[in-house]
Amino acid sequence: MFKIFRRVAGVLLVVASCAAAQDISTLKLRAAAGDASAQYNLADLYMSGRGVARDFAKAAVWLRKAAEQGYAPAQSALGVLYDSGNGVPRNYAQAAVWTRKAAEQGEATAQFNLAVMYTLGSGLPQDFAQAATWFRKAADQGNADAQHNLGEAYRLGRGVPQDFAEAYFWFDLAAAGKLDALKTKTAMKMRDETASHLTAADLSRVQERARKWFADHTANPPAQ
Repeated sequence: MFKIFRRVAGVLLVVASCAAAQDISTLKLRAAAGDASAQYNLADLYMSGRGVARDFAKAAVWLRKAAEQGYAPAQSALGVLYDSGNGVPRNYAQAAVWTRKAAEQGEATAQFNLAVMYTLGSGLPQDFAQAATWFRKAADQGNADAQHNLGEAYRLGRGVPQDFAEAYFWFDLAAAGKLDALKTKTAMKMRDETASHLTAADLSRVQERARKWFADHTANPPAQ
């Protein structure tokens, strides 16, 4: 059974609060003038309903304007809207197009989402090798969902050679990452089950590798 964490259920954008009417007015002027970050932030307000009436259709308009300028966070978010059908007609092919554009610019959430699309064959042909490649790119940036799914790929040999030490490593990182309680429990369970396939020496080596990864990335936190 191939158990993966699927892509984000909604669009989560990290932006400064712009709830004041004056701030929103200024943001709209900047967006209308073609400022891609302002267009992206204005779209977030429309999606969240902060300071404006919630309107996914307007959000999609502003995301597209920013996305067409090559703004990776907007491309990623527009991909999610096409995948969910919020504000635009659901279109998995378009979801894949915009998600890929953001992923190719190094946007970790988009890399994870693109990997899930390859896993499921959603909007593009199913390809486990491509899925593993994109999970790895997001996992290397500290995306815990991608770390879990990459561990599962190594556990089953889906798109990569079966390797229980690699599976343990990525499950271990995921279990310590930014997951909700249920996902954390799942990652820990998979890590512990995978450990049963390793010798004591192999387990010691991979645990040391994980400790080094944590030390390196605590000093230099990866992008999420």
